[in-house]
Amino acid sequence: MTGDLVLIPRGDAHVLADSPSPAGATPFDDAVDNPAGTTDFLCGKYRVDTARAHPLLSGLPEVVHLPTADGQNPTLRTTIDLLGAEVAAQRPGHGSAVRALLDLLLVHALRAWLDADPASGWHRALTDPPTAAALSALHADPGAPWRLPDLAARVGLSRATLARRFAASTGRSPMAYLAWWRLATAAHLLRDSDLPMRAIARQVGYTSSYAFSTAFKRQYGQAPTHYRADALSG
Repeated sequence: MTGDLVLIPRGDAHVLADSPSPAGATPFDDAVDNPAGTTDFLCGKYRVDTARAHPLLSGLPEVVHLPTADGQNPTLRTTIDLLGAEVAAQRPGHGSAVRALLDLLLVHALRAWLDADPASGWHRALTDPPTAAALSALHADPGAPWRLPDLAARVGLSRATLARRFAASTGRSPMAYLAWWRLATAAHLLRDSDLPMRAIARQVGYTSSYAFSTAFKRQYGQAPTHYRADALSG
C-alpha cells in the first residue's frame, strides 16, 4: 500500500512483484514503462560491516514489512513523506538532508518492528528499565573497568537478577556483551579515525596493546593493524 516500508536487513536477493510468484521478473529499470508516471518508489541502502553488526540486526527476519495505512506507524509515514519531498525537491543541502532522513527512517523502522514484536528479546531489553540502563552505561563508557557487581549496583539490581534478565533479552551475559561492544567500538575507531593503536586499546578498556591485539584477532580473524590497512585500501 502507499507509504508502506520494506526493510531487507541482510541484503538478501528479492523480487518486488504484484503476485507471490517471481516468474518473469525483470530488472527494475526495465520493468517501469513510464518513469514519469504517478507511482514513486523510494529505495535506499546502508553499508553494514557484518563482522560488527549489532545483535539487534541479526534478530530481524529476512524481510520486515511495515504498513503505514489507516494511521499505522504515523511517525514512520511522516519520515517517508519528508524523504520523498526532499528527494523530489533537490534543494541546497539535499545530500545532507537525505542522509539524515535515511538514518531517522531506519530508527523509526526498527522502533515500529520492535513495537509490533514485543516478544522479541531486544524489545524486552530496551523496554526493561534496568537492562536498558545497563546497556546505556556500557555503550557510554566501554573503557571503564566494569565488573558485574558495579553494573548491578548502577541499575539497582542484584548481580544474579541483572545477569539473568540481561542474558534473557540480549542473548549474552553483561560481561560478554561488554567484550563484544569493546571490540566493535575498536573496529569502528580503526576504520574511521587515525588514533594510534595504543590509544584505541586504552579507550576500549585494554591495559596493553598485546591483550587488545589478541582479543581483536580472536573476534575478527586478523590483527588490528591488518584490519585498519584493509579498511583503508577498501
